[in-house]
Amino acid sequence: MWGKKMRHIVRKLRKNMTDAEQLLWRHLRDRQLGGYKFRRQHPIGTFVVDFVCLEKKLVIEVDGGQHAKQLEPDVKRSDYLKEKGYRVLRFWNNEVLQESESALSVILSSLNEGPPHPGPLPQKREEREI
Repeated sequence: MWGKKMRHIVRKLRKNMTDAEQLLWRHLRDRQLGGYKFRRQHPIGTFVVDFVCLEKKLVIEVDGGQHAKQLEPDVKRSDYLKEKGYRVLRFWNNEVLQESESALSVILSSLNEGPPHPGPLPQKREEREI
């Protein structure tokens, strides 16, 4: 499944979660938010995402100040995840720490929306070519 190196990285990330990640995890773990199961520090492809609800294909990333300087890698990462069918929510550490109820509300709303439509929407009967 995953190589030894990836397992080592995941374990290290789980042990060294930021205060914001720890706070959010307290609300996401054990199906506390809307009954949805989340995983933390979970590998998707070559990336490790902060949190993911696999059932709803929703990724949650909690970013610190270093991410303000590395926008391009974050965009590439988000694009990759979107190509794989995931929706990505990003929060700054201070948003989670200072406005946790608001962040949880945004997450729950996204979960209840469901996954993005897998393809183009069906055309109305009048729009179809005959």
